[in-house]
Amino acid sequence: MNLSRLFPLLLAAPIALASCSKDNDSSSATSSKLQVRMTDAPGDYQQVVLDVRQIEVHLKEDTNPDGWQVLPFQAQTINILEYVNGRSALLVDTDFAPGDLKEVRLILGPDSYLIGRDGQRYDLKTPSGQTSGVKLKLDKATLREKETFQLLLDFDVAKSIVERGNWKPGNDKKERYLLKPVVRVLAQDIRGGLRGTITPAAALPQVLAIRSSITVPDTFSTAADASGAFQLSSLPSGTYRVQFYPSTTAPANQPAYKVVTRTGVTVTNDQVTDLGQVSVN
Repeated sequence: MNLSRLFPLLLAAPIALASCSKDNDSSSATSSKLQVRMTDAPGDYQQVVLDVRQIEVHLKEDTNPDGWQVLPFQAQTINILEYVNGRSALLVDTDFAPGDLKEVRLILGPDSYLIGRDGQRYDLKTPSGQTSGVKLKLDKATLREKETFQLLLDFDVAKSIVERGNWKPGNDKKERYLLKPVVRVLAQDIRGGLRGTITPAAALPQVLAIRSSITVPDTFSTAADASGAFQLSSLPSGTYRVQFYPSTTAPANQPAYKVVTRTGVTVTNDQVTDLGQVSVN
C-alpha cells in the first residue's frame, strides 16, 4: 500500500478503505462482519499452489440442502506456503446477517500444483469423491450484531499431499501426487480494539491501523471526532502500525500539523489498547 500516494486523498475527503469496522455505515448498522482466512503448517516443498474456486457457508441443519450460501470471493490461486508461522491469507471480508453458521465448504478447482525440492512442477490431482468441496463442521459459530467473526482455515500441507506408492522417476508427473485436503477450522469472535486522543483536536486526523504481522497487511480506518477522541473496534489480534493524517491546516500562529506514525502497537483479542494522547504538531 503506497500511503504517500494516498495522503492527498485523505485531505480531500474521508477515505474508503476495506475495513473490519464500519461503524459509520448506516446500511450495516445491525449486521455482522464475517472473515474467512487461510493459514498453513510448513511443508517440505518449494510451493504448494491451491486453485480455490468458491467458498460457501451452511446456515441450516445438515439435512437441509438449501442452507448453503456462496460468499463473495474471487477465484484465485494461492501459494499456501506463503502463509505459515502466524501469517494468513484474507479470502473473504463481508457484511453478514447475524446468526448461526453450521458448516463451511471450500471448493477447489483442477489446477492445483506443487513445486518440489527438485524444482519440478507436479500437478495435484483431487480424488473424485472430493470434487464437491471440502466440508468443515462448525461448533458454536454464532455471528452477533456489530461484531466481527473469523473462520480460520488451517491447511495441513504435510497431511494433505499424498505420494502414490507406485510412482517412479520418469513416470507422468501428473500422477505422482494426490491432494486430499486436511483442514482444521478455527472459529472466533474478533473483539480487539484501539483508542486514543489526538491533540490538537482541531487537526481532525484520519486514523489508519495497519496490521503488519500478516501478508498482505490489513488496513482499518476511522476519524477522530471534534474532541480528538478515536476508537477502532473489531480488530484482529496482531501487531499494528498506526498512522495519523491531519485533515486540516494549523492556524498561522501554531506549529504545522504533521503525519505521525506509531509502530509496534499490539492488539489483543477481548482488550482495547489505549494509545493515550497523540500529538500531531
